[in-house]
Amino acid sequence: MSYADELREHARIAILRMLEDAPRYTSNVSMMTDLLQTFGIGYTRDQVSGEVTWLKEQGLVTIEHMAGFLVVTATVRGVEVARGVVTYPGVQRPRPGA
Repeated sequence: MSYADELREHARIAILRMLEDAPRYTSNVSMMTDLLQTFGIGYTRDQVSGEVTWLKEQGLVTIEHMAGFLVVTATVRGVEVARGVVTYPGVQRPRPGA
């Protein structure tokens, strides 16, 4: 697996875990972009939007456009992936206790 592929899987699980921790399992791309940088994932808003779109296509999140923001909400399946209850190809499995 390439570095880019590994980073993408890390970003996807980080997004799902952020949503799992957020009130109502919801956040926006701007906030997630800032938080990903604190985890050492220096993605741009466009890159985060791309990952969120991929997660939506997999049924792991829903997306709404609100007041100029892309608002993202985890689905039940997305929360299960974030918690490590189920695995999903293309999303890193969280480490135990993380």
